[in-house]
Amino acid sequence: MSEIATHAARLGLTFSNLDLLAEALTHRSYLNEHKTARAHNERLEFLGDAVLELSTTHFLFTKFPQKPEGDLTAYRAALVNTYSLAETAEEIGLNDMLLLSKGEAKDTGRARQIILANAFEAVLGALYLDQGYEAANAFVERHLCPKIDEIVEKRAWQDGKSRFQEIAQEKKGHTPTYKTISEEGPDHDKKFTVGVFIGNEEAARGEGKSKQEAEQAAAQAALQKFGW
Repeated sequence: MSEIATHAARLGLTFSNLDLLAEALTHRSYLNEHKTARAHNERLEFLGDAVLELSTTHFLFTKFPQKPEGDLTAYRAALVNTYSLAETAEEIGLNDMLLLSKGEAKDTGRARQIILANAFEAVLGALYLDQGYEAANAFVERHLCPKIDEIVEKRAWQDGKSRFQEIAQEKKGHTPTYKTISEEGPDHDKKFTVGVFIGNEEAARGEGKSKQEAEQAAAQAALQKFGW
């Protein structure tokens, strides 16, 4: 059995065209070091993103018949955000299957989460092309949709800053504050690193292309750190 076929079996899938799965597991960086590799996974990620939106939208629409559009939109955003997709990708073993450059393979944290989330969408796109929407939808419902109960219970559908502020005030008696730790890059491609503090204690850091994005990432990291 080829390595890709082994990966498919581990995912509980049977591909007619294993080349699609191989492409879904190939990060752009891998092509720089392996000239024989034919394609990376960004096109499949683009397709999988659309499949994922339809699948999760239909699931939430059916599961919560009384919820208004605004709540359903917030639920979906929490279900398909980078953290949720990356966590799911790691749970099903994608982290061990990815083809990355040596440099990317060393990355951890937010950078790896983005790669994992994108890979999940790429695998979904590959599955859609190979077997159609029903198979792709079943994959989403099996691996991702069960997270919705915890998301609703923990109010994870709120944006990270709002949720962290609410819980921090309740548990610590402090309103979190945010401080820009660093600002790098040219104006058109900035990277901000922001720390979130409870009193004088730094709770976590986050990165983003804007201060707002970095603050949200920091709040989300703090929620994960404290298990909130």
